[in-house]
Amino acid sequence: MNRIEQALQENQEALHSLVVFRRAANAIVKQEVETIKKHNLTVCQFGVLEALYNKGDLRIQDLIDKLLSTSGNMTVVIRNMIRDGYVVKVPDTKDRRSFLVGLTPLGRERIEAILPEHYENIGKIFSVISPEEQVILADILKNFKNLK
Repeated sequence: MNRIEQALQENQEALHSLVVFRRAANAIVKQEVETIKKHNLTVCQFGVLEALYNKGDLRIQDLIDKLLSTSGNMTVVIRNMIRDGYVVKVPDTKDRRSFLVGLTPLGRERIEAILPEHYENIGKIFSVISPEEQVILADILKNFKNLK
């Protein structure tokens, strides 16, 4: 048995799990994005609005960390959202080198109009498994949190 065959044999279940996980993730994302696109937002724009709505004003770096974005991409997203009137950027009084991003009344109105439908959509997506299975799934997935 060569090295490839041996590695394949030793990791068969892990490889199968990866394929199943990716297919499930792709199906979930595809379904989730429908609601966001219907409201003419990008996934990143929606993420910014949702984070600011739920967490309050945030530094750009905090948004990058929460949304797993790059600084270049986030800069463009924030600039476009300022242009569209959804967010404002103000100097952080605690750190003069940083800026805080916050919702405008229009941004708050926009996210409040979308969130009920978004939450219902997520509930529908995950209704294929029971609430107990959802807890188990979340616990299992947390095991991957500290991979390097």
